[in-house]
Amino acid sequence: MNRYQRLKAGDIMPVSKAQQKAVTKYVKEKYDRIMLTMPKGRRETIKAVADAQGESLNAFAVKAIDERMERLNGGAINE
Repeated sequence: MNRYQRLKAGDIMPVSKAQQKAVTKYVKEKYDRIMLTMPKGRRETIKAVADAQGESLNAFAVKAIDERMERLNGGAINE
């Protein structure tokens, strides 16, 4: 087995501490974080819908927010 061995579907590739630090720094510089509060159980319901659409919970939420903003702003999202 060499270090270039292919991973099988579902395998997780180890991540070095340096890579984790670099990703954390990138995310902190490029993205804003928001926290949502909702009734217990609602997260699981939304996640199930997102999964059924082939999306992550985050991608589903961002898309939903963008679509609502487009409707409210006549199709424009100010970024």
